[in-house]
Amino acid sequence: MADTLFETPNLAIRRFTTHDDAFIFELLNTPGWKEFIGERNINSTLDAINYLHNGPLALYTEYGYGPWLVTLKETNQPIGMCGLFKRDYLDKPDLGFAFLPGFEGKGFAYESSMATLRYVTDNYNLEFLYATTTDKNSRSQRLLERCGFIRNGWVTPPGEEELLLYRLTLQ
Repeated sequence: MADTLFETPNLAIRRFTTHDDAFIFELLNTPGWKEFIGERNINSTLDAINYLHNGPLALYTEYGYGPWLVTLKETNQPIGMCGLFKRDYLDKPDLGFAFLPGFEGKGFAYESSMATLRYVTDNYNLEFLYATTTDKNSRSQRLLERCGFIRNGWVTPPGEEELLLYRLTLQ
């Protein structure tokens, strides 16, 4: 696909567009998203379009990166997101990922995260990245450690609960 940023053996990763509103509506309303990432009040496709404009699309414009859509290469089916977020409370971007429940536990988060780290290393001048997760999200903690991230303390986003902070030095 022409708009693919990078691929893995099983996945194609591209930028989000406003045409991905139905997928964003579904993903941000999954139990896992709400439990581990938080309620984003996406109650309609219009809310999903606004999320895309104010989130991924704004990040692409300002920083040249953001969260990217992860699709199955064979079918082009959207299954998750993986990419970089820029948080006001961190001095460097952080890696984030989320997948639909039917695609969790199949290695896609690891595959897309490692490909994202290679792409970021090759295309952006970043010395290191962060990642955050709740202390109860052991699956994300294991994935981050498998990707080479090292625990680096705690961070408390404004108005939110304290999160584990991870750091990865890029080559």
